[in-house]
Amino acid sequence: MINSSSSSTLSPEANALTENAESHAPTGSPQTARQRMKAAAQVASGNMLEMYDFMVFGYYAAAIGHTFFPSSDPYAELLLSFATFGAGFLMRPLGALVLGAYVDRIGRRKGLILTLTLMALGTLALTLTPSYATIGILAPLMVLAGRLLQGFSAGVELGSTSVYLAEIAKPHNKGFIVSFQSASQQVAVMGAAALGVFMASMLSPAQMAAWGWRIPLLIGCLIVPVLFFLRRNLQETEAFEKQHSPPHFREILQTVCKEWRIISTGLCMVIMTTTSFYVITAYTPSFGSSVLHLSKVSSLIVTLCVGMCNFLLIPVFGALSDKVGRKKLLIAATLLAILTAYPAMLWLVTAPSFQRLLVVELWLAIIYSLYNGAAVVYLTEIVPPRIRTTGFALAYSLATCVGGFTPTLCTWLIHTTGNNAVPGAWLALAAVFGLCASLIARPYAQAELNR
Repeated sequence: MINSSSSSTLSPEANALTENAESHAPTGSPQTARQRMKAAAQVASGNMLEMYDFMVFGYYAAAIGHTFFPSSDPYAELLLSFATFGAGFLMRPLGALVLGAYVDRIGRRKGLILTLTLMALGTLALTLTPSYATIGILAPLMVLAGRLLQGFSAGVELGSTSVYLAEIAKPHNKGFIVSFQSASQQVAVMGAAALGVFMASMLSPAQMAAWGWRIPLLIGCLIVPVLFFLRRNLQETEAFEKQHSPPHFREILQTVCKEWRIISTGLCMVIMTTTSFYVITAYTPSFGSSVLHLSKVSSLIVTLCVGMCNFLLIPVFGALSDKVGRKKLLIAATLLAILTAYPAMLWLVTAPSFQRLLVVELWLAIIYSLYNGAAVVYLTEIVPPRIRTTGFALAYSLATCVGGFTPTLCTWLIHTTGNNAVPGAWLALAAVFGLCASLIARPYAQAELNR
């Protein structure tokens, strides 16, 4: 059995890391609006790196598959690459439970530093692993290990970030502040896409397939020290500091089991978020080039536009949820997805073009932004405050085990059914889960949320 003390839930090295970070921690929770915005930017920076790594893998899935899973069948290479991409999501629930319990006990700030470190190690493994032609079967195994480590870290990264932002926000602007978590991801989408467009203009397709895809990952590794410095200077949240006795691991497990209905509701709510996100971002470059037979640059430009659209609209809808309520936005977004996702995708595939791909992806991005602006903050409000990080992270991570496999599933469904519009049907199905969850979810009372 895992001991209830925080020092026993992770390795001595991990505890030494967080203890060293604690010795440099500023005291006092962010109080002024300026301090809260600064803290939001510091927290979101690490979340951006996580999504940047995921986006790069999705954008260059074909090249990664050719490097580590060589086959005479390009479809097999792509499917194995996306399967490895999705494998990281299977580790997220474990990371959510283990690291989430750790964060709920030792603090939001130290947890954010730890997840950044683990994430960087996983990215470094993928960046430096030699090809299959060089070291044989060890190559895909090392890549898989790196993805699993990334997934383990990401299992609590989103939860830690969202909970930290929710706890430093004021009741009247919580939706707006928490939206910075998702907005930071869009910076990663735009950065990775813009870099991809630039590299495509500088390198030949053969060079990109051979070694060019490693450059974006290396850039991600190089910015880790900057992000680590930013997170070292974070202040702990007042809500955590007010806890007289942080929950023990056993108490957290018992509460998770007791509140399984709330966790399940959160899971269904997030399925809509993760599925729509990966349809319009990580999957778009491969869908545009492999299925619609458009140029890689065209698909990356569309993805760049999608990221910009999300970046601008998510905070707007987050702020709107503070004014009109979360549920109205959640219900409106899910109904729009159910009614329009498949028809829009069918219209696209009947006559593929850059213009149609841009229109469809931007429409789906608007729906995603409308839903996400309210969903993430709402999830922090429906989970029990005592296990806020663990509950949020577990619900989110279980959902990504479904939504995270969207590129893999869509690739397989298109190959099996011959219907290129099937991603729209998959998104509509995810929206049904989101609608049901939105209708039954109930937030805790305001007094409980501020604990």
